Formats: sequence, C-alpha cells, structure tokens
Amino acid sequence: MSYEFRDYPDREMLAIDLANMIAGELRAQLGHSDRVSLAVPGGTSPGPIFDALSATSLDWDRVDVLLGDERWVPETSERSNTRLLRERLLTGKAAAARLLPLYSEAGTPEEKLEELAEAIRPSLPLGVVLLGMGADLHTASIFPGADRLEEALSADAPILLPMRAPGAPEPRVTLTAPVLDGALSKHVLIFGTEKREALEKAKGLSPQEAPINAVLDQAVVHWAE
Repeated sequence: MSYEFRDYPDREMLAIDLANMIAGELRAQLGHSDRVSLAVPGGTSPGPIFDALSATSLDWDRVDVLLGDERWVPETSERSNTRLLRERLLTGKAAAARLLPLYSEAGTPEEKLEELAEAIRPSLPLGVVLLGMGADLHTASIFPGADRLEEALSADAPILLPMRAPGAPEPRVTLTAPVLDGALSKHVLIFGTEKREALEKAKGLSPQEAPINAVLDQAVVHWAE
C-alpha cells in the first residue's frame, strides 16, 4: 500500500490547493463523461475547501454530490451533515450540482437503505472522493468496533450500510470501503499532530484495526497543523 503525503504550511493554503486539485480532477473527468460524482465528508473541517469549491467555475449541473456518510437525522437537526453540505458546498456556482441523499424520512436506515443505494448506483464508480479520518483511524462511518465493520470492509459489500458504533448517539449510513476505495481519485484530509501521529501508527495494521487503511492505497493525504 502506498499513498502520497502532502504537508502544508497552514490550513488556508491547504484548502485552496485541495479545492483546485479536486476541481481540476472533476473538470478532466467531465471531458470524457456525461456526469461525474464527488463524495465528501461531513463535519466542519472541510468547510473552507467547500467554500473555495463552491466559487469555482465548473459544469456543476453535471456533477453528483454525496456524503461519504451521514447521521440518521433530518436536515433540520444541527447534527445533519447534509445541512452543512447545503450551507457550505451546494451554494454559489456549485448550487447547480445534484445532491444524492444519504437520509430519507424513516425511523431507521434499514427502511430506506435500498432506495438510497439505488439512486447512487448510476453514479459509480465515484469520480473523486474526499475523506476525513478520526484519531481512532475510522473513515466515513466505518469505525473500529462498529456492528457491521466486517461487512463494510468486505470486497462484495453493498453500496451503503447502516452502522452503529459505541459512542455514536444515532445510527449512521455509510458508503462502504470498496465503493470509497473504487473512486477514480482519492483524497484524505487531516489536521493536527494527533491525527498525523495516528496515521503513522496505522502502518501495518489491518483494516479491522485501522479502517482508513482500506482506502489509503493510491490516495493523496493532505495535512496541516
């Protein structure tokens, strides 16, 4: 397994460079495909990258945007990643992109999972995926110790899985490892010394111990303090 590690002097430079790189990759893929897909993480860390991307001139009406994972909460919830996505990425020029949701109104993910997955299927393989990583080495909602970890890592995993993990207050829905790893271009965003050290410790660990290792091969890791 090999990946490229890019070390930036500050987060602002990282955001600008990474946004330009993602836009360039999407633009190149649009040169030979009718539509392309972009999968992104939730949380606040990618916000500045979303801000830069949303101002970029691109054929956004030919881009399908989706989250790598989502909490099973409606957009009205402050814990909704979709809400953040609409506020930071699907605005400005990028408002023309098509959102592929990972949540639909129902009591549990299992009730809507197949319907959500089938809407994503035509957009595979993913064109560009941007992933985050936790200090526990999880990515998307593929957590060490999660109830369906083995299934999410399996080569024949479905597109989406519901995931429940210790410490997570609500169920989540996640793209599975082969879907994320199968993207034409992969980027991982990490900030701070703790996560850089965690990434170093992941070397040699199994994906069960370090789920990030299931998607790192041929990825570009972007780091700033």
